[in-house]
Amino acid sequence: MAVLRKGEVNAWDNEDFRNAVKATGRATLIMSGVWTSVCVMLPALDTKAAGFKVYAVIDASGDVSEMSSRTTLARFTQAGVIPTSTNAILSELHRTWTRPEASEIGKLYGLTSPSYAAVLERYERSQDVAR
Repeated sequence: MAVLRKGEVNAWDNEDFRNAVKATGRATLIMSGVWTSVCVMLPALDTKAAGFKVYAVIDASGDVSEMSSRTTLARFTQAGVIPTSTNAILSELHRTWTRPEASEIGKLYGLTSPSYAAVLERYERSQDVAR
């Protein structure tokens, strides 16, 4: 779902965005954005303060400098926002290769790590042999 903002830099400052997030009924949020130090940090800190468990996907966002990224990571950890990576999130959501949609999830791994496509191919071949 896309929520149009009215110029707010911090998405959490937009009432429509806050209402949309709250309407999901979820207690855990996974965030990424254009700039880690702005697009992710500002709403991550505010949603954490509002009682959500927040994961910030660091490699799904960029920043203007290495120093900016390091400073943002320090602020995240001090505030209780959990820094993570795309691969870690995929793995946590995936959990097991026995899921019916395992091959589709494996394709996402391949997008984030092209060499992982070989792992997916081996898994699919082993499943063919097992049948």
